Amino acid sequence: MKKIEAIIKPFKLDEVKEALQEAGLQGITVTEAKGFGRQKGHTELYRGAEYVVDFLPKVKIEVVLGDDAVETAIEAIRKAAQTGRIGDGKIFVSNIEEVVRIRTGETGPDAI
Repeated sequence: MKKIEAIIKPFKLDEVKEALQEAGLQGITVTEAKGFGRQKGHTELYRGAEYVVDFLPKVKIEVVLGDDAVETAIEAIRKAAQTGRIGDGKIFVSNIEEVVRIRTGETGPDAI
């Protein structure tokens, strides 16, 4: 089992969600986040004063799935989230040792 974490631009969330559903994934977790990478934020003008916005709004998507569906999910996220501009985000993949469904006690892939 693998966990995919994707940090994307907020306005791309609906497209990514739809792409993952079309790829056959059943559940995702979404968290609002702030961060920066190469963008390093930007400056804005507010009431005549210039200030730096260090952290840009992002969305973090988490999906846990079987090993056989990882490549499909990564490609779906990448295509749906891509704008071609800096700050499109990142996709991280990590191993999951165990999953337990709280309601039933099911474990492993059955609990996903």
